[in-house]
Amino acid sequence: MPGAPGQGDSTDVDRLRPYVERARRFRGWNLKGIAPKRIGPGPPWDYEGRARELLARATRALDIGTGAGELFAGLCNGYRGRAVASEPWNVNAPIAKRRLSPLGIEVVHCASLHLPFQDGVFDLVIDRHEEMDPDEVHRVLEPGGLVLTQQVGRNEWTELRPFFPRMQDFGPLLDQYTRGFRHAGMIIGQAETHDVRVAYRGLGELVYLLCISPWTIPEFDPLGRDLAPLLLLEDRLTTRDGLVLTESRFLIEARKPS
Repeated sequence: MPGAPGQGDSTDVDRLRPYVERARRFRGWNLKGIAPKRIGPGPPWDYEGRARELLARATRALDIGTGAGELFAGLCNGYRGRAVASEPWNVNAPIAKRRLSPLGIEVVHCASLHLPFQDGVFDLVIDRHEEMDPDEVHRVLEPGGLVLTQQVGRNEWTELRPFFPRMQDFGPLLDQYTRGFRHAGMIIGQAETHDVRVAYRGLGELVYLLCISPWTIPEFDPLGRDLAPLLLLEDRLTTRDGLVLTESRFLIEARKPS
């Protein structure tokens, strides 16, 4: 007999299991095949475009938390300066090395909050969705150097919180980072945040994303104790467009005084 609404049965487990198993094989940070439909305008900035502009003027650049190097490899196309990528995850670091080393990009396996570089060695630091320490960024930048970062905002998937009270809240990161950069002595040139509604094609896509970002819901168990709240949120949040959630991003660009 099928379970009550929101309770789940073996059919629901079978439906979601392929996404869980696919997540176990996840490497790199390529989300090809998962492209939610945007409901409303996207952010008023272009992180990749701005990163390319800054790289065109840089001579020594660092990409913090490069993942498997997918994005940085493209950004460095035509770049002639020294390029370094750091990556903390021991699974991704060797993948990034295989991808980036043939391009002349050095890959360093290290924590993102404690960078193993000398003071003032870079004139550009970029970071997309990886934690950072403003003091460390300030330290490794030369006078006049720039940092550009895009991060996930506090309202990311805020609709999930009623169903998962243990969902992590990382606090007002935009304010924390801007205060941190200013406290380090840097000048904020841009600090913007943007939320937009997006629609996923189904619950399986969301389960996959939650599995590959285990910091979002600690001890996430989609085929066990978390199945019932997942089915309940599917029932409550699914519209004609799909399963609708908030996507939250913010961007900061700051300069170390000359």
